[in-house]
Amino acid sequence: MRTRITFIIIASVLTNITLRAADELCIRTPSPPDSVTAPVLAPAPKRNIITRIINYFNESNVDRSHKKFYFSVIGGPHYSTDTKFGLGLVGSGIYRHDMNDTLLPPSDVSVYLDATTSMFFKLGIRGVNIFPHDRFRLHYDISFSSVATKFWGIGYDNNINNDNESKYKYLNSQAEANFLFRLAKNFYLGPLLTFDYINGRHFEKPWLWEGQDARTFNLGVGFTLQYDSRDYLTAPERGFYFRLDQRFNPRFLLNRYAFSLTELTFSPYRPLRRGAVLAFPFHGRLTYGNTPWGLMSTLGGSDNMRGYFEGRYRDKSEMDLCLELRQHVWRRNGLVAWIGAGTVFPRFSALRWSKILPNYGIGYRWEFKKKVNIRLDLGFGRHQTGFIFSINEAF
Repeated sequence: MRTRITFIIIASVLTNITLRAADELCIRTPSPPDSVTAPVLAPAPKRNIITRIINYFNESNVDRSHKKFYFSVIGGPHYSTDTKFGLGLVGSGIYRHDMNDTLLPPSDVSVYLDATTSMFFKLGIRGVNIFPHDRFRLHYDISFSSVATKFWGIGYDNNINNDNESKYKYLNSQAEANFLFRLAKNFYLGPLLTFDYINGRHFEKPWLWEGQDARTFNLGVGFTLQYDSRDYLTAPERGFYFRLDQRFNPRFLLNRYAFSLTELTFSPYRPLRRGAVLAFPFHGRLTYGNTPWGLMSTLGGSDNMRGYFEGRYRDKSEMDLCLELRQHVWRRNGLVAWIGAGTVFPRFSALRWSKILPNYGIGYRWEFKKKVNIRLDLGFGRHQTGFIFSINEAF
């Protein structure tokens, strides 16, 4: 059994900590009875850094919908058996273009940075910008990473074989953006543009790559069709989300590997009694043509099939589904539990019940700020366990 355990210590550092005038003590210095003097104000005692941090967290989830832009940061050290000791930092911002339109969900942006002693490094920014009156939406995700990780080959039969485990390193730069036009209420359509650069190196077992290039450059174009009636983008409680991405990576865009990709996501959210929410997401990612190893579909990570080593199960296509119960417990605290399943396959005719992988887990939620949760998830899979620390819900 391969166990991946991560210990997260949230200790963090923080911006936007301001001292309120109401917290300052104004002390008048007494004057002689026969004198005429202006009152002298003694400076208030300064709060130490510990008090400031405690007050920052206590007030971080106060409703600041009256502010046009609110940004806050959380981070701290962590340890993983895969990436060793490291330091992570996540910044989250919420903003509105029209302060009078409180019915429209706010736009959001997240900036993240992570570095470890095993030479793992990742820097990125992602978010959704909602324009006034919701006429347009801009989705973007840009990241750079340098990773020392593992590879089991391509296809379920290779992936399930523990003897195929091998080490390698890769550099990855990627960017994705789509600009959506609102066609009707909650219904959007628009162009999609993607860029991926992957450079693999130091392969322990190079034959597992089946002769593919270690370095690939891919530029893709396509479109996104979306229906989104969620009440909140970062922590939905009700509504429905549907998204279809159709992407093409043709040779005339200087791609050595020409292929197409279809990605489908839909997630209904239903509120239950006593602060519970039920989410039921389905996700499928299908590629056709000559798909490079670095852009094949994978299971695992922080969003889908939590608990599986990200990238162990890899093939041209994958599908996964999940049923998650989210329960508010007390004040800013909540719990989640989920069950799910998924698999990878080269084509639909190769799907087999015996190759479906189980997934289940539990998690803790702490409301860092209004409708933005810090999540700690413990996921279980077939002979694998994973611990995840992240911001915002997985879906």
